[in-house]
Amino acid sequence: MRAWLRHHITYRWARRIVVAVIGGTILLIGVVMVVLPGPAILVIPIGLGVLGLEFAFARHWLRKLRTTATSVVNRVRGRPKAPPEPPP
Repeated sequence: MRAWLRHHITYRWARRIVVAVIGGTILLIGVVMVVLPGPAILVIPIGLGVLGLEFAFARHWLRKLRTTATSVVNRVRGRPKAPPEPPP
């Protein structure tokens, strides 16, 4: 068994497994923080960023999250202000 592992588990697979475990844990903590108190808005993108180092689906989700956040910020910033009160 050890010989098979040494032969088939390479640095690339080991890195992929480590990135999946660490990124998945950070992402899971961020999802839990949606319900519990905590900075979920910051932790979820960090988890997706870590997962994005190795996995295309995470890069895709992070890209979608980034465009959605940008559009929300632009909508908030671009809201027309209430017209000024006319002078009496």
